[in-house]
Formats: sequence, structure tokens, C-alpha cells
Amino acid sequence: MISSERVNMEGGTNIYHERQRLQFCLLHSLNNLFQGKDVFTRAELNSIAEKLDIDDPNRGIWNPVSIVFKPHHNAITGNYDINVLIAALEQKGKTVVWHDRRNGASSIVLDDRLMGIVVNVPVRKFGDLWRSRHWVTLRCIQGVWYNLDSDFAAPYAFKDSQEVGEFLDGIIAAGAEVLLVMNDK
Repeated sequence: MISSERVNMEGGTNIYHERQRLQFCLLHSLNNLFQGKDVFTRAELNSIAEKLDIDDPNRGIWNPVSIVFKPHHNAITGNYDINVLIAALEQKGKTVVWHDRRNGASSIVLDDRLMGIVVNVPVRKFGDLWRSRHWVTLRCIQGVWYNLDSDFAAPYAFKDSQEVGEFLDGIIAAGAEVLLVMNDK
């Protein structure tokens, strides 16, 4: 069961925030981006990943490890890749623009054309023995930008767009990839 809740923020803003479970951070990020439970489900993302594999002209040869470690996700824990993210968002009529990290966050226009920002950040745990990546969503809700990281106990409200930019510059410097989710194709 996915832990999720509506969080009543200061000023009465009601925000949907799904919490982290296993490696389903992409699932949580998408539901946090669209602000709803089961906007995307594990079964839907698995189906997208399977279709991407079937449609791949350079598809690898099957082996017993392929049952769990699939090209676009892990069948048990999740851990979906960028291809699943893009395909899922395109199904909802959204366009994904990969931000050129050389330009810094100041080149990102935080206006109504932007539904939100999904970032893929490097993660190091257990004294740097475990390295992976984590999907995080930033979204503007009723004029306030929030970090809806599923690892957080509650959404984090940025004080202004300058703080959003500073956050993005910091994670870009640390190796994050920034994906802009645009409204309407």
C-alpha cells in the first residue's frame, strides 16, 4: 500500500503528497505532479515499460535474470527509467523538455506553460556504498512552488522563485538531471 495523504499547508492549500515505498519514486513523483492518488498505478507503469521493451528494435536476448531486471524497470521494486517517465507524461498530453544543465536554473521560466519540474538526483547511502538515483517533483500550487519529494514527511514550500532557482542550481551542480513538464503539447 502506498502511503499518501492530503496535507493542509499554511494558508489552507490542500496538497496531495505520496510517500516513498521501495524504488517507486517515479510512480510517486508522477502522482505528486498530477496531485492525485492512482493517476498512475504500478500496473500502468509496468505496462508502459513492457511496451517500450517490446517496441525496442535493439531488444536484448532473454535470460533468467530478465524476469526481474528488465530494460526499463525492476519488476519487483520499481526503479523506472526516463523512457517510462516520458511515455507516461505523453499519454497525459504533456511534453517533456530536458533542461540543458550548462545554462543553469536561471534559464528556466517558471510560468503557466510549465506544469512542473521532475528531477533525477544522485543518491548515496550507507557510507557511499550504495549509489542510485531518485525522482523528485517540484510543482507550483496556488502560486507557491513546492518540493514534493516522496522521501520527505511533508511537502516543502519554497519561499519564492529565487529559492526554487537556487535549489535547482545546487542539485544540477551535484549531478541532477532536470526535466521540465510542459502543459499541453
